[in-house]
Amino acid sequence: MSFKISRWFKNKWLKWLFVFGTTILFFFVGLYFSIYLGFFGELPTTESLGGIKQDQATQVLDKDGALIGKYYIYDRQPLQFKDFPKYLIDALVATEDVRFYEHDGIDNVSLLRVFVKSILLQDRSSGGGSTITLQLAKNLFGRQDFLLFSTVINKFKESIVATRIEEIYSKNEILTLYLNTVPFSDNTYGIESASRKFFNKPASELSISEAATLVGTLKANSFYNPRRNPKNCKKRRNVVFHQMVKYDYLDEEVLDTLVHQDLILNYRSFNHDVGIAPYFREAVKQELAAILDTIKSPEGHSYNLYKDGLIVHTTLDYKMQESAETAVKEHLSQLQSDFELSYGESAPWLKNKSLVESVYKNLPQYKSFKAQGLSDGQIEDSLGLKRDVSLFSWQGDTIRNITIKDSIRHYLKFLNTGMLSIDPTTGAVRTYVGGIDYRYFKYDHISQSERQVGSTFKPFVYTAAIENGMNPCTYFSLSEVTYSNYEDWTPSNSGGKQEDQYVNYTLEKALSNSVNTIAVKVLNDVGIPKVLNQVQKLGVTKALPEEPALALGVAEMNLKELTGAYASYVNQGKPVKPYYITKIEDRAGNLIVDYSPEHSQEKAFSSYTNQVLLEMMKSTVNTGTAQRLRTTYKLKNEIAGKTGTTQDNKDGWFVGITPKLVTVTWVGNDNHSIGFKTTGLGQGANSALPIFAKFYQKLNAAPEFDTITRTQFENPSEQVIEDLDCEPEKRDTFIKRLFSKKKKTKKFKGNK
Repeated sequence: MSFKISRWFKNKWLKWLFVFGTTILFFFVGLYFSIYLGFFGELPTTESLGGIKQDQATQVLDKDGALIGKYYIYDRQPLQFKDFPKYLIDALVATEDVRFYEHDGIDNVSLLRVFVKSILLQDRSSGGGSTITLQLAKNLFGRQDFLLFSTVINKFKESIVATRIEEIYSKNEILTLYLNTVPFSDNTYGIESASRKFFNKPASELSISEAATLVGTLKANSFYNPRRNPKNCKKRRNVVFHQMVKYDYLDEEVLDTLVHQDLILNYRSFNHDVGIAPYFREAVKQELAAILDTIKSPEGHSYNLYKDGLIVHTTLDYKMQESAETAVKEHLSQLQSDFELSYGESAPWLKNKSLVESVYKNLPQYKSFKAQGLSDGQIEDSLGLKRDVSLFSWQGDTIRNITIKDSIRHYLKFLNTGMLSIDPTTGAVRTYVGGIDYRYFKYDHISQSERQVGSTFKPFVYTAAIENGMNPCTYFSLSEVTYSNYEDWTPSNSGGKQEDQYVNYTLEKALSNSVNTIAVKVLNDVGIPKVLNQVQKLGVTKALPEEPALALGVAEMNLKELTGAYASYVNQGKPVKPYYITKIEDRAGNLIVDYSPEHSQEKAFSSYTNQVLLEMMKSTVNTGTAQRLRTTYKLKNEIAGKTGTTQDNKDGWFVGITPKLVTVTWVGNDNHSIGFKTTGLGQGANSALPIFAKFYQKLNAAPEFDTITRTQFENPSEQVIEDLDCEPEKRDTFIKRLFSKKKKTKKFKGNK
């Protein structure tokens, strides 16, 4: 025997082969132990693995618990093992690790194949050797680049971690950790997030085909992306089916049916810029960040909005929000077309060079170049190059090769919007549309914008008048008056025509028809200080202009504040402050913050004033400026409201009041120098009212909203009915016209 070994060593090739093999063996053994001892980075201990805590997305839920969005770095939502359908587990094991229940984290048969073929022979077609536990180790701790032998080092590290995981976790717990951390397509982590993204349902409700689809993507989540590569994905799904049959997880009889099923997605992106209610989610995020800055966890650390898996319960109604967004899209897409057509080739974004230049010179890039001392010509050379730009359009986004100025002209033309619906008794926000498309228009017209409110301010003037003793049947002349102590200011009525100076309207008809001349006269009689005091009681905190034009809505207000003020007319005279968040929980469902809104219990006006104003605003809908709700849109709901249009048709408003919902809509151009070309197009009844009308049509068609749409206003008192029982208008008698001297010029006394 010793002779044979001695002879064997005399063969130099066999000797070198032995030395080489022994060296390789010692090298890898030494490498393994050096990794084990932490020379290539500290390995997690058994104790630390026992308390694995993965970053989780914060979930934003609507008032009924429906998921409306997430805040995350990695889009991940964890589940428990009981939440996984059995065929999901079967598909995973059959495809990824058929000996999962037999090994202790390392499948030696597969690992040997990988070592020989993949590492030594560099045969990439040999297949992988990773078990589910090894993949879990990689998912949990990632991989590092060690320049040389990175694959071997990372594999050894993962094998050590996998062995430790198997020591402390059961097989079901390992599957749970794996399915909660494994990366799927489109930057999605965990089966729950993937299920909600690609099929818009929780993982517990996945069908066998859907489960096989998602499991199939794990081999290469880009190549088998169900959204981008559906053909590849379907083929891979069918491979999963065959694997399930091969390993007795699926009956062969159903295979033929399953492989011929179409791949049907119900894709829902949770990208921060898209999806349902993006403006609302951003507003909630801002408020949430402020709240979290003030509190600590029981362990004493600050909460992380993107990693701690918080559960944020909000006031939004998911289905109602869908209706609101659809209504905005339906109306604004048509209004935008009419808007552009009305201007034609004379549009300011095409002809007004100074307008484009003013926007251009306000760009950060321009300011930066200017600060560096570059001339306008040099800046023009730098910024004047054409490049591919994605452009918003109601007909669908397009990519065009254009300059920055071309892009400015494109975006200057767009009308934007703000729409807010609240529960008037609490201020809970039910719908929130801050603009037409959050991807391209980040500015929020609910939380950030302040615009002139136009005639939507008039009810506040009339409220002050009634509250201070003016009889609802007081008559005022339509005639124009010049106020000499305000630079001979002469307010006129919409349309620019001279009104009959001998016709007089009651307060109800004047308000329902939004008569400017009378609104100013009412303000003059009641006094600016009393009106301002009344508005403050309605929750408006900002300073307003103390001038007669206040009656016509020259004040700029925030849409949220305006909505809260109008809520008072169906909340017993008490304004509310719109709010979004009801409570915040940690990832385990433990309460962190419980929010109950605190509203003033002091009435802004009496019940009598409340009823009178509500009846007046009902007339606005039934016979006044908002009557197209009845005639054009055929709404039969109990509705009170007010239209509003500002000077030069810059802003269109509509306030819709129903017993259990108050909605305010605004439409206009973000650039204050661009208004509607005609009043017919830009008036609130045409620009903003249809959004409310289409919104309510959709609510009427949905039985789940019957408690809102079918609720009736409370009947006014007999006193209110009696006080409003007068002819809406009257004409001066011949004798009065003959002998009376109408003063067309007088001083405005309302500021005293």
